[in-house]
Amino acid sequence: MERNRSQLRGALLLTLTAFIWGVAFVAQSVGMDYLGPCAFNGVRNFIGGAALLPVIAFASRLRREPSTGEAASPAGGKKQLLLWGVACGVLLGSASLLQQAGLQTASAGKAGFLTALYIVIVPVLGVVLGRRPGLKVWAGVVLALCGAYLLSVKGGEGVALGDLLVMGSAVLYSLHILVIDFVPSQVDGVKLSCVQFFVAGVLSMALALALESFTLSDILSAWIPLLYTGLISSGVGYTLQILGQRTVNPTVASLIMSLESVFAALAGWVLLRQPLSPREIAGCVLVFLAVVLAQLPQKMFGAENRK
Repeated sequence: MERNRSQLRGALLLTLTAFIWGVAFVAQSVGMDYLGPCAFNGVRNFIGGAALLPVIAFASRLRREPSTGEAASPAGGKKQLLLWGVACGVLLGSASLLQQAGLQTASAGKAGFLTALYIVIVPVLGVVLGRRPGLKVWAGVVLALCGAYLLSVKGGEGVALGDLLVMGSAVLYSLHILVIDFVPSQVDGVKLSCVQFFVAGVLSMALALALESFTLSDILSAWIPLLYTGLISSGVGYTLQILGQRTVNPTVASLIMSLESVFAALAGWVLLRQPLSPREIAGCVLVFLAVVLAQLPQKMFGAENRK
C-alpha cells in the first residue's frame, strides 16, 4: 500500500512537471525574440540554480541536529552530489541547447514531436541496460507516439538541420532521464537539481560568449520568459522530475512527461490564441490514454521488471 502511494505521488509530481514544461514552450518561443539559444539557456539555468539556494539553506536548517548544531550528511555525500550533478548538468545543458537551437529553424509542432521521441528512446535504451518493460508500457509507448504525431506534425515537411538538432536533444533528454534513475537515493534531489543547473548554465554561457552577441539590455528585455523558464520550468520543473522519478519506473516516467506536448498545445490555445484542430484533440486523447494505461495495475498485463 505504501509503495502504491509513493508511486502515485511520484506520478502526480511528474504530471505537474509535464504541465510546467508544456507552458514553457510559449516562454521559450517568446524568449528567442531577444536572445540566442546559448545565452537564453545560460541565463535561465543560472536563475534556476540561484532560486534553489534559499530552499536548500532552509531545508538544511530544518534538518540541523539541535544537540550539535550541524546538519547530518553521509560520508562521501558531497562527492556523490558533485559527480551526479555534473553528469546530469552536462546532459541537461546539451539537450536544452540542441532543442533551443533547433527551434530557430524547425517548426514548433515538428519540434514538439521530435522531442517526444524520448517516449520511444527511453525504453529502447532501457532494454540495452537490462530493463524489460512489459506489454502495458510498450502499448503506452505506441499510443503516446501516435498521439504526439497527431498533435504536433502537420504537412509533409522533410528532415532539416533544425529537425536533426531537436532529434539529438531527444536522445540526450532520454539519457538524462535514465541517469537520474541511477542516482543513489541518499543524494538530495533539490541539491542535485541545483548543481545540474549551474553546470548547464556554465556550459551554455561559455558557448554564448564564444558564439553569440548579446547585451544586458537583451537579457532585461526577455525577463518574463527568462523568469518563467528559470524559476518555474528549470527550478521547479526539473526538481519535481528528480523527486518524482525516485518512485516511478523511468519508462513510465517518460510516458507521463510526454503529457508535456498536450499541455504545450493547450497553452498555445489559451495564451497565444491558437485553437486545437480535431486532429490535435485526438492526439491529446491518445497521449492521455497512454499515461493512464501505464498506471494500470501490472497484474492485468503479466510480469514486468520493476525498480
